[in-house]
Amino acid sequence: MAVPVAFFAVFFAYPVTAIVGRGLKAGGDWQFGRIGDVLSRPDILDVLWFTTWQALASTALTLLIALPGAYVFARFDFPGKQVLRAVVTVPFVLPTVVVGTAFLALLGRGGLLDELWGVRLDTTVWAILLAHVFFNYAVVVRTVGGLWSQLDPRQEEAARVLGAGRFAAFRRVTLPALAPAVAAAALMVFLFTFTSFGVVQILGGPAYSTLEVEIYRQTAQLLDLPTAAVLTLVQFAAVGGILAVHAATVRRRERALKLVDPAQTSRRPRGAGQWALLGGVLLTALLLILLPLGVLVERSFDGAGGAGGYGFGYYRALQSAGAGGSSTFLVPPLEAVGNSLRYALVATLVALVVGGLAAAALTRRAGRLVRGFDALLMLPLGVSAVTVGFGFLITLDKPPLDLRTSWILVPLAQALVGVPFVVRTMLPVLRAVDERLREAAAVLGASPLRAWREVDLPLVRRAVLVAAGFAFAVSLGEFGATVFIARPDNPTLPVAVARLLGRSGELNYGQAMALSTILMLVCAVSLLLLERIRTDRSGEF
Repeated sequence: MAVPVAFFAVFFAYPVTAIVGRGLKAGGDWQFGRIGDVLSRPDILDVLWFTTWQALASTALTLLIALPGAYVFARFDFPGKQVLRAVVTVPFVLPTVVVGTAFLALLGRGGLLDELWGVRLDTTVWAILLAHVFFNYAVVVRTVGGLWSQLDPRQEEAARVLGAGRFAAFRRVTLPALAPAVAAAALMVFLFTFTSFGVVQILGGPAYSTLEVEIYRQTAQLLDLPTAAVLTLVQFAAVGGILAVHAATVRRRERALKLVDPAQTSRRPRGAGQWALLGGVLLTALLLILLPLGVLVERSFDGAGGAGGYGFGYYRALQSAGAGGSSTFLVPPLEAVGNSLRYALVATLVALVVGGLAAAALTRRAGRLVRGFDALLMLPLGVSAVTVGFGFLITLDKPPLDLRTSWILVPLAQALVGVPFVVRTMLPVLRAVDERLREAAAVLGASPLRAWREVDLPLVRRAVLVAAGFAFAVSLGEFGATVFIARPDNPTLPVAVARLLGRSGELNYGQAMALSTILMLVCAVSLLLLERIRTDRSGEF
């Protein structure tokens, strides 16, 4: 456990506490009165209120739209089911910058709705809510549907034989068993939307600001570290509370449930009602998921062929740093593809080493301290990535950790986000390994490292590949921290897209669509490969 603890202490706790310390210290003394001063400001109260209510609204809307999909994937067997499962999961691994860009192409100025009916939803809260549903649809389908597919349907059928109606049987038998999974999914959706950054920044405009966006504004634009520090503490406290409740719901879900093989619970739809439900879910996937992505791809070719036709002009423009007279980049934007792939590969390697060691340590030890460390590993998913990125700049600038000008800084920040996915993927598989195999290896003289290599690794090899795929995808799309630390001559794909969208002009807009399409395809291919090697499709996402 020493390596994961040291990694998180140096590259997570140290930068975050340094930012908070600079904001709340004056003359060497803590100024805790600044907390009350900041939280009493009307503009900050508006940010807190918007952050909370949009997260609640996004969570409720996601549950409303995604729960029917969870039922369909859990109980129905139909052609193309696995492909559709992969399709609905693609948005979750997409960078938030790509999600924002896709919905901008659909709902923004000159977008599909604007061209057809003159309707624009960008800079409105509806665009933000729809993008959040798009992003988190798979969280509900995977988390709730994974458990639902393992619930024995005969229990509900027995209740109906005893006289209960269809709804009463569901309410009294199935719903109590599903409640912990629904609660866990809702908490994760709330966490992701509460800390939303890229989606709100691109679609919300200056009128809307979440805590994460406001931390970025106070840090990068206003250089107001005291306000940023207070908001970081507020977000940290909120995320800690959410993760604590989530851990409790997960432990509750793991107890006292009789589960069966998912293959025994799915069947072809029967009757007009079930076929209509399947059709409704397919239509939802088409309109909510495929339509924004399709419009994004279409816009990357639209108008690039001259005379209003289609062509590869925007893609060709990515090869030049000064296309159209733009000075947005010091290097051709296309170089961001190679930069992102290299950074993501290194970040994946770091995340696998740190996350694998953490998962192995959590498997072999128990107790309240270990459970606390397990929860702490999830914090990078919710704590302000903007704070982490800015903290890297002001803390990792002195020997022996003078990394401010080093390329390794970006992969280290990306690995922080990848580690939780590695741990959550490998931990259930490692806990399923028979402890007697490890004991036999120890009796035969194997060291703990060799026992892990000879016993655990062969059994969890496929889980390692899945963990690597998730870590690669999320590292590829990390934006909040990278926007601070990526060098101008080595931009990543999300940073490049954000820069292009921040400049006016049709060429910049088209290049942003083209880069977003490339990033989407890389993430989608990674996800489809994961689906082919994935062995356990149940349980948590």
